Amino acid sequence: MSGTQQEAVRPGSGEEPDPRRWKALAVCLVGGFMVLLDVSIVNVALPSIRDGLQASESELQWVVSGYALTFGLLLVPAGRVGDVRGRRTMFCVALALFSLASLACGLAPTSLFLVIARLVQGLAGGLLTPQISALIQQLFRGRERGTAFGLFGTVIGVSTAVGPLLGGTLIAAFGADAGWRWVFFINLPIGLAAIPLAWKLLPPPDERQRTRHDYDPVGVGLLGSGIVVLLLPLVQERQWQGSAKWLLIPAALLLLGAFVLWERRYTRQGREPLVDLVLFRLRSWSFGAGMITLFFAGFTPLFFVFTLYLQTGLGYTALEAGLAITPFAVGSAVAAAVGGRVVHRFGRLLIAVGLALTVVGFLGALLAVHLAPTDGTGWATLAPLLVSGLGGGLVISPNQAVTLSEVPVERAGTAGGLLQVGQRIGAAVGIAAVGSVFFARVAATRGDFADAFTHGLLVATAFVVAALVLAIVDVVVDRRISRRSAESHPAEPAAAS
Repeated sequence: MSGTQQEAVRPGSGEEPDPRRWKALAVCLVGGFMVLLDVSIVNVALPSIRDGLQASESELQWVVSGYALTFGLLLVPAGRVGDVRGRRTMFCVALALFSLASLACGLAPTSLFLVIARLVQGLAGGLLTPQISALIQQLFRGRERGTAFGLFGTVIGVSTAVGPLLGGTLIAAFGADAGWRWVFFINLPIGLAAIPLAWKLLPPPDERQRTRHDYDPVGVGLLGSGIVVLLLPLVQERQWQGSAKWLLIPAALLLLGAFVLWERRYTRQGREPLVDLVLFRLRSWSFGAGMITLFFAGFTPLFFVFTLYLQTGLGYTALEAGLAITPFAVGSAVAAAVGGRVVHRFGRLLIAVGLALTVVGFLGALLAVHLAPTDGTGWATLAPLLVSGLGGGLVISPNQAVTLSEVPVERAGTAGGLLQVGQRIGAAVGIAAVGSVFFARVAATRGDFADAFTHGLLVATAFVVAALVLAIVDVVVDRRISRRSAESHPAEPAAAS
């Protein structure tokens, strides 16, 4: 990324910065926080939901996995619609739908009703999320864009880590019977307040852009079905017994292969595809998308297995388990804000440092659990989780800035949606892999949760190490290209004025 500072531009003007861009960003971040928080906050409420609605284990799994499935389904199509019809409109529609779905979740009289409401809530989340990165691309340039992505990265990291703490606090405040309902109700007043502000502050669509796009419905169908078929066996790994479910993986690859072939044909016809495959020729994009997918495969399962270890293995309450994860949220928030401000200077090297810190933190957590497997585990893991959070904050937001740096603004919604799809797939793969190892060790050791957590975290660490290797390769390649460019185009003396 260039270190030259540029101003944010007002949409359509191409020159002057939009004076409301930071207020617009604040509204975007509120919406993003709500949507991403609901990925993790529900986990600690599952026991209360089970008791309150007499939900089966399969229904509880769908409360969690249904949201992830429908969230991933619409990320890329929603980004495309936002590019075509206007990101402000899509943001407000998605926020309204998410708020209504949250109300329905909180009022759910039965477990089936709750599952359906969660599916709708996930659809709304998938509609909203890609608009945020696209609006950042549209409103900001240069160093300001890095800062804006830094704030968005803070929201991603904090919302994921603080979910168990907030959920545990609400259940403690309102009781086990009603507390889980407030996990959903809390979204309603925030959403209703944010909708009019979003309509006022977010930039309207540029009418000149609308005639340049089409929707590529066949591409939307192929990509959406491919993503769902790929995610289904991963998110249902524990519920669907037997190996037949893994046949869906090659089926998903066939669908995604058909999608690529269709996009190429669509392009040859002179039409605009859902995903411009030229995007993958951009090294910044390809490396960034691959790296963040691997990182989320290691980063997300940490909260899954750690809360299980604390609550099921050690008897921590939901609030206590949430407090134990808070150091990660604090470190992530601080580092993401700093990382966004300096990423223009260090680029992918900063991300590699963040990944290395995450690995150090994970290894520190393994050592802490080995030294304190029962008493004082929450205190023993405080420092390692803080280091991991600092590392994560230097990965997520700087990677978004670097990965999207060369993407044209008019394709920002689609590119941002694809990046989120990679994160969701990575998270699903990581939870399936780490969860399988965790539960297998619990069964093999007859309830030794410390041993299970150790083996699960080793798998998660391997994913982060793979992401680190990819980031290092990118840094090395970038330096070689820069050196060759400098050697073939030596700087010429400045001409006399």
